[in-house]
Amino acid sequence: MSLRPEEISSVIKAQINNYKAQLEVAEVGTVMQVGDGIARVHGLQKAMAGELLEFPGEIYGMVLNLEEDNIGVVLLGSDQQIKEGDTVKSTGRVVEVPVGNAMVGRVVNALGQPIDGKGPIVSKKFRPVERVAHGVMSRKSVSTPLQTGEKSIDAMVPIGRGQRELIIGDRQTGKSAIAIDTIINQKGQDVKCVYVAIGQKASTVAQIVKTLEKHGAMEYTTILAATASELSPLQYLAPYSGVTIAEEWMEKGEDVLIVYDDLSKHAVAYRTMALLLRRPPGREAYPGDVFYLHSRLLERAARLSDDLGGGSITALPIIETQAGDISAYIATNVISITDGQIFMSTDLFNAGVRPAVNPGLSVSRVGGAAQIKAMKQIAGPIRVELAQYRSLAAFAQFGSDLDTATQNALTQGERIMEVLKQPQYQPLNVANQIIILYAATRKYLMDIPVKSVKQFEKDLLEYVSTKYPNIYKDIVKPAGLTKELDALLKKVIEEFKAQFKPEK
Repeated sequence: MSLRPEEISSVIKAQINNYKAQLEVAEVGTVMQVGDGIARVHGLQKAMAGELLEFPGEIYGMVLNLEEDNIGVVLLGSDQQIKEGDTVKSTGRVVEVPVGNAMVGRVVNALGQPIDGKGPIVSKKFRPVERVAHGVMSRKSVSTPLQTGEKSIDAMVPIGRGQRELIIGDRQTGKSAIAIDTIINQKGQDVKCVYVAIGQKASTVAQIVKTLEKHGAMEYTTILAATASELSPLQYLAPYSGVTIAEEWMEKGEDVLIVYDDLSKHAVAYRTMALLLRRPPGREAYPGDVFYLHSRLLERAARLSDDLGGGSITALPIIETQAGDISAYIATNVISITDGQIFMSTDLFNAGVRPAVNPGLSVSRVGGAAQIKAMKQIAGPIRVELAQYRSLAAFAQFGSDLDTATQNALTQGERIMEVLKQPQYQPLNVANQIIILYAATRKYLMDIPVKSVKQFEKDLLEYVSTKYPNIYKDIVKPAGLTKELDALLKKVIEEFKAQFKPEK
């Protein structure tokens, strides 16, 4: 039996290839420079942007800069143990976080690791934190309301499932309070929630967890925290990890609400990293790609088409302004990315109007499409009457005699302002909102003293729930405010008003 030379060579080649496959060759590099949570590494020619690298002491880093002779890596842990000359291994993986129902009710860090002391998260599925958002053809228009439980928002600035609505205002004006009320209001609405805390104090995050537990909202909520004491790279990663957790549910046909609190601190964390990586600074020292930072994040909020399960992610990003300046760089960036904004006014907040929503600067680009029919029918005149009230109140300060029409407009405006006030952590369901807004817009409160409006509201809602509980089903029907329902609401309110006695 004779073997031809070409057969021998092919056998040898096959054996060499098999031997190569059995060898595990890890690509390695060397630390050239380290400090401020940034490392420069030489020798990893095949490194990918966003890849995880392993440093000594089981510390990981993420590749952000790919340069000619080295790569810039941000460290996801302390740089105390790392020194020049250390060996760095390539992992071939990008940054991933665990996803799935195991995340519900948990408090995790930016890498999806539990920090609530409730043991490990048992999840078999991981997803990369960076991914391209769904395209236009895989989405459908926003038409289902996401109720916040706040009368001033659900009536004037409605939010729909799949929308991105910015909450913007100075510090201490109740921005986070609106987001937390909205999470509490999702109880029983079949909406999962993700709250991303970026650059906040750990004590503030603990307080939010306590509040949500008290109202039974942690049963459907995941909290992802990158606190002020944590490294900039972790604060930078946090919102991407949050939306990755939300995307898993969206793609299974579920509705998700995600809150980014707040993206101003996120932009600052990114600026810190970018300047340390020697990226050229631009306006207000932010790097040129800071717009892309937030656009690729918020673009991942969507309402998917029925073919893809019809799931949605509704995003509520929060931006903090300085002295009400909404023309600042980051504020204008995020305003142009989102589908509207809720502007929180310091003056209104200090005047006791809470939530301090400014109806003149707040807008929803989805509008009535994200309201039930009855709310759409009732809420129409509210914004106009408030605008009239503001202009007339300024005019009335001069103390001149006012005609009857002006006095009536002022009286009505005062009552609507009072009705729109709401205590924190007490969201109202949409049917109750419609009942009290009906009473206000149809001028049933004109002869009620302003001080008694809150008592009137509380007692009216108690009266309806006791005597006419079936009215709630009629209000939320697709038919909206029919003649029969209108007549019934008139009858109920007149009946209640006849026996209402304001407390002295």
